[in-house]
Amino acid sequence: MATSSSASLKSLISDPLPSPHRTTLSSPFLKFPIVPHPISRVKTATSRFSVQAVAKFKGTVMREKRLAEMIEKKVLEATEVCQGNYASDECKVAWDEVEEVSQAKADLRRKMEKEDPLESFCNENPETDECRIYED
Repeated sequence: MATSSSASLKSLISDPLPSPHRTTLSSPFLKFPIVPHPISRVKTATSRFSVQAVAKFKGTVMREKRLAEMIEKKVLEATEVCQGNYASDECKVAWDEVEEVSQAKADLRRKMEKEDPLESFCNENPETDECRIYED
């Protein structure tokens, strides 16, 4: 089982601000830290309106949620496998799996920031009203 000093991934994601009282997940085999990242941020303009930085859609949120749950599961598995023996091959493989799933989540975020959801929808459904192109 995981030790009581390890933090859950959900607590890291839900609390984006660093805290000196919070423990962090670390391993000698992680090439990058697991950094808490909020799902979306709201930027407030000088006017009374607020603008969301990145539009999130139900499917995107669900994929991020599934990946976050998978990361948490893999971290727990890795800590169980490693218990006191960080030099074992099984431990290295377990932390590599954590790294791969974390990278998949980061790749999804980068993809969603660059990609317009309407564009992918129109590639699959070019005949819908939202995707028709009219020439003058």
